[in-house]
Formats: sequence, C-alpha cells, structure tokens
Amino acid sequence: MIDPAVLRNDPDRVRDSQRRRGESVELVDQVVAADAERRATIATFESLRAEQKSIGKDVARAQGEEKAALLERTKALSGQVKQAQAQVDEAATSYDELYKQLGNLVLDVVPTGGEDDGVVLETIGTPRDFAAEGFTPRDHLELGEMLGAIDMARGAKVSGSRFYYLTGQGALLEFALSQFALSKALEWGFIPMIPPSLVKPSAMEGTGFLGQAAQDVYHLPDDDLYLVGTAEVPLAAYHSDEILDVSGLPLRYAGFSPAFRREAGSYGKDTRGIFRVHWFDKWELFVYCDPAEAESEHAKLLAWEKEFITALEIPFQVLDVASGDLGLSAARKFDCYGWLPTQERYREITSTSNCTDFQARRLGIRGRFEGGTRPVATLNGTLCAMTRMIIMLLENHQQADGSVRIPEVLRPYLGGREALTPVQG
Repeated sequence: MIDPAVLRNDPDRVRDSQRRRGESVELVDQVVAADAERRATIATFESLRAEQKSIGKDVARAQGEEKAALLERTKALSGQVKQAQAQVDEAATSYDELYKQLGNLVLDVVPTGGEDDGVVLETIGTPRDFAAEGFTPRDHLELGEMLGAIDMARGAKVSGSRFYYLTGQGALLEFALSQFALSKALEWGFIPMIPPSLVKPSAMEGTGFLGQAAQDVYHLPDDDLYLVGTAEVPLAAYHSDEILDVSGLPLRYAGFSPAFRREAGSYGKDTRGIFRVHWFDKWELFVYCDPAEAESEHAKLLAWEKEFITALEIPFQVLDVASGDLGLSAARKFDCYGWLPTQERYREITSTSNCTDFQARRLGIRGRFEGGTRPVATLNGTLCAMTRMIIMLLENHQQADGSVRIPEVLRPYLGGREALTPVQG
C-alpha cells in the first residue's frame, strides 16, 4: 500500500497515478473520505474513554447524590464507548478495503499508456534468416513432438487443456536450464530457496495478488490456501511482520517453485503448445533493500536477466512497460521479449518490477534506518520461466533436420551433448 502521508498531503499525486494506470480516480476521494471518517471515529472513541477514566476516579471520591449521578453517567458512558468502538472498527474496515485497492504510485519516468504503449529500450541479438538458410522453421510443438520432448495430448488427458508433459529430452532441457539459472544466481550473490507453493491469504493479499490479479489465482477453499502464481509471493512474505537489520541489506533470494495460473480471460489465446499454460516451473529473483537503493537494484535485476538471455543466444528486446500495464504493486516494470521465429515477433519471457515500499507496507516488513523504523523496498524478477525459455531455445536453435543446437552454456548440464535430436519412430 502507498504511504498514508502521501494520500493525505498530496492526493493529486495519487489521482495522477491512478489516472495513468487507467484505474479509478474517484477511488482516491473515497479513500480520503474514509480516512477522515476513520480518524473522526477514533477521536470520538478516545474522548469518551478519557471521560470514562476520569469519572472512574471521581466516583471513588464522591458521596451521596453526586456519586449516584456519576454512577448513572458511568453506565451511559459504557454503552457509548462500546458503540464508539464498533464505529471505529467499522470505519477502519471500510478504509482498509478501499485503501488496498489503490495501486502503487507509478514512477514519473514510466511511459503513459496501455499494453501497446511500452517503449522498446534496446534490441539485443539478430534473428536468424531461415529463408537464407533454405528452410521454413517449425514451431516449438512440432519440434517438441519430433524430439519426444513435449506431450500435450497426454497432458490434456490427465489434467485438461493447457497442461503438458515434458518428456525425455524436454525434461533434461528443463533440468539443464534450472542448473544454469542456479549457477548464475549463486554467481550474482543470491541465496537459493525452495519456498512453499501453498500460502495463506495474508501472503497473497500482501503481495497484491488478490486485487486485479485475483481471477488468475487458484484457491483451495477447504484449507483457505492459495497456489502461488510465482515464487515472488512466498519470498515476499518470508520476512513479513519483521524488522530487518539494515546493515545486511540488500537481501537477495532466488526461489525455485512451480507457478500456477488459471489464465482467466485468455480463451483462444496461444492455445497451441506450452506458451500459455496453467502450470510451469520458474526461477524468481527477489530483493529487499533500502528504498533509496530500489532503482539501482532494479537496474541490476534487469542486467542479470539480460545476461542470462544473452548467454542462451536468444535475440530479444527490453521493454519499459507502460503505466496501464503495470501490476498493482509495481511502480515500474521492465519486460524482456524473446524473438519467436514462427510468429515473427517478440514475446514476453522475463520481467522485473520495482515495488518500492508498497508490498513491505502491506506485509509489515520494516528496517531500523537512521531516523527511525520504516518500510523497506522490495523488487522481483523472473530469471527463467521454463516453458517459455524452452520454446525460445527450440525455435531459435532448430536445424533443418529437426534437431536443436544446444547453447554452449547448457552443454555441461547435458553431459556435453551439442544437440537435441529427433527420436526414432
């Protein structure tokens, strides 16, 4: 959540952020009004409680009719205090519900607009000219089936649409990617973690995934637990309700977990293959830092993602995501889009978001800084979403005979082999 002081002292800044997000500007006025109502009820309650305490002292000293009158007033005050407390609770609940709907404050440098208004910051690598090489590229599913690497039919049979099996060389390729991702995370100083994939509502809400993203989340009502759509959630909640030692910041974690997504609203989109699925494995980078260092940490996360993609020899672009396409918690976001030869366009494969102190406020994560205790900043970045990275490797490194060249950085994790080869029969 955003700093309440900003909301009270500079509501126009919040209105502008909401406008740039394409979200309700009127919500700001509703939150301001709810905050005023909440503080008014608290003032009334505290006034009544003060009178109640004062009269309690007077009763002990009073005699006769004076004492009887004070006792009568005490009785009336008791009911008024209970009623005032109920009003405080009701006003606080109303305020919290509205307040949590406000998105993080969009940074001024973020381009304004919607999904199609992101700004390409750079293009790295050159897509292959398959026509010049004398063959038409196959898509990842055709290649995956030739390699015995992807089985969509049995995935659908067992689990339904948008599920799959990675088999044989496909499974080996994921393990190789995972080992390479881990090696890079360790090289960069991240602490590896395998977090839980089921979390409490407080963790999901604290990271901002029960707002605009709630429709994509799987919920187990009998247990009141959520399947995470990214390791960002348990990594963010790891230090919830803690005060961190700021001398140890930044804290950098690399989490490996499955990611579950309902893909609500994606009917008819990317129905072929494993680009948009209900489950995939993913390495996620997560950082806690001093808010003053958040932008520099964001730049580092992007640099590490670029290094990883470049090592896999995938042509890609870096996109500065527009304000209307940011998630609830992000103040700024960079996406990396890999080149997909069979679609002749760039598609999203990684992202990194600066959430400033938004998630930390919701999760109660603070640090003891000079001048007092205050929220830290959190940032996240996808290092390797397995299915999309496998797609990019298959399509960009395919050969005319259906084999797929393995980038040099992955060969040590595949026994030194140089290519994935089609299976017989």
